[in-house]
Order: sequence, then C-alpha cells, then structure tokens
Amino acid sequence: MQILYIGLFGALGSISRYLVSGWVYTLAGRGLPYGTLAVNVIGSFLLGLLIETGLRSTLFSPELRIGLAVGFMGGFTTFSTFSLETIRLFEEGSYWQAGSNVLLNVVVCLLFAALGIFLARQL
Repeated sequence: MQILYIGLFGALGSISRYLVSGWVYTLAGRGLPYGTLAVNVIGSFLLGLLIETGLRSTLFSPELRIGLAVGFMGGFTTFSTFSLETIRLFEEGSYWQAGSNVLLNVVVCLLFAALGIFLARQL
C-alpha cells in the first residue's frame, strides 16, 4: 500500500511542481529561477509541517505520511528533504555537520550540474 501511495502522491507532486513554478514564472518573470525557488521554499515548509504534525499527532496514518513525505514532496521538490535534514542537524547541536551538509549539497550539486552540462555539450 505504501508503494501505491508514494506513486500516486509522487505524480501529484510532480504535476503540482509544474503548475506552481509555471504560475510563479508568469507572475515574477524569468530574471531569476523564481519558480524553482518558490517550490523549494514551499516544499521545505510543507515537509517540515508534515513531519512535525505526523510525529506529534495521529492526524496522518503512517502510510499516508510516507505517501505525502516521500511521494508528494519527492515529486514536488527534494530540496525540502535537504532543508529538513539540515534543520535537524542544527537542532541536535551538530553545527559542523549541518554546515558541511549545506556546503556539500550546494557546491557538489552545482559542480555536478556543471559537469553534466559540460558532458552533454561534448556529445
């Protein structure tokens, strides 16, 4: 049942990402990646809200919580997971690990995006 929830909510998250980012680009233009920023910020907020609500109440069944967290949020944005994990590290007092997580995710992902672009341009 969890796989079904993840797949269903993943599809909904992907569609939502497309619609929300497109709407934001229409409103704000494309001078900066405002659509992506919007879904990343919204997704970070929603995942934090979802996980904390799920941990503190029985509002969501475990299957529904996994479907929403892994499926919907995974389809909507994976940046939300990165944000939540970094906040958890800060809350645990693991400042070095939290800072390293931010640095590695941003720098390494940018480098690998650049590498992928470079390789694609060579083909």
